[in-house]
Amino acid sequence: MPEAPPPITVEEHLARILAAVRPLPAYQQPLMEALGLAAAESVVSPIALPPFDNSAMDGYAVHRADVEGAGPEAPVELPVVGEISAGNAQLLALSPGTTAKIMTGAPVPTGADAVVPYEWTDHGVARVRIDKAPTAGQHVRRAGEDVAVGDLLVEEGTVLGPRHLGLLASVGRSTIAVRPRPRVVILSTGTELREPGTALGHDSIYDGNSYLLAAAARRAGALAYRVGIVPDQPRAFLDALEDQLVRADVVVTSGGVSMGDHDVVKEALAPLGTVWFGPVAMQPGKPQGFGTVGEDDTLIFTLPGNPVSSYLSFELFVLPALRTMMGLAPVSRPEVSMRLTHAITSPPGRRQFLRATTEAGHGRVTPVGGPGSHLVGDLATADALVVVPEDVTALPAGAEVGVIHLDSGLEGGH
Repeated sequence: MPEAPPPITVEEHLARILAAVRPLPAYQQPLMEALGLAAAESVVSPIALPPFDNSAMDGYAVHRADVEGAGPEAPVELPVVGEISAGNAQLLALSPGTTAKIMTGAPVPTGADAVVPYEWTDHGVARVRIDKAPTAGQHVRRAGEDVAVGDLLVEEGTVLGPRHLGLLASVGRSTIAVRPRPRVVILSTGTELREPGTALGHDSIYDGNSYLLAAAARRAGALAYRVGIVPDQPRAFLDALEDQLVRADVVVTSGGVSMGDHDVVKEALAPLGTVWFGPVAMQPGKPQGFGTVGEDDTLIFTLPGNPVSSYLSFELFVLPALRTMMGLAPVSRPEVSMRLTHAITSPPGRRQFLRATTEAGHGRVTPVGGPGSHLVGDLATADALVVVPEDVTALPAGAEVGVIHLDSGLEGGH
């Protein structure tokens, strides 16, 4: 059996991945499809907002000089010469000595310079009594007071949220150039795997990994395609892979990358010479693989099969690649400092990632469960990872540690 290569660091493996990843080409997409993606263009406003002077109230448009001094003891009466509603404005100009009923959002006619709210009148139809005078420009929204023609609305690289999309739609944009969501195909390997909802044999387990990874890819903003289980047969794996490459920007596999007799992914892909397999100095998740496959050099991540190892590997290596492809920054979840509530130990020479829960607002973190890479129940209760450096073997309660929050710290995606 050939000697295993020496482990590389987490940073070296991530650097290898990011050196091979490029942002996907940008193209115009409908606004709703761009939610959570990074703008690949800067957008300036082609129109003013509001596009015309309009009323901020239901009331009466007036020449302010006609109602100056109006009050309860000295009301002013004016003839009502028309009605102006939003989207159906027939009266374009107002003569001195007259008024027009006006609805919120309707254009203020030329000549009018204020709006008297209904509450300050007797709600007259042919004539109206005005009991209070507005100030100059009161209750009038001026054209361009919100956005002027040529104002920068969205800068290239901005992660588009609901408010950005609402603004773009308000100035008439129906599309925006963005980098699309990567198409991620997820393959689980293992003859022992069964689909949830089917019966288990005495030596079989349910395939949770493909759901775990597909959900993680979708949450990252990608389009996730979960493929059925692939048995531990190299030919069957290669056939399944070839069938899926047509719809994949990225392929993620789980299982079959260690040193066993039935590590199908490694056995099938190693002869191609385009996929690196080797150990990374981390726990869990030591066996890793990354490279390209197919005529289009599609990226492939071959992750270990234990669920915790698989998920952690996705967070550390696949997530940064997907965010790079979408033009999102930062590409990795930030590491913050918190204090341990319990003492921990760690093996020398490996960076350990312990599942943990955090106390919001208190800066404390509590390890959850043991270090076993099969403990998916503990993974589900965790909201963070405690990062223990390679040269640290023990830390007491109260020690400061690096913590990666698994449910926050990044914008973009879904």
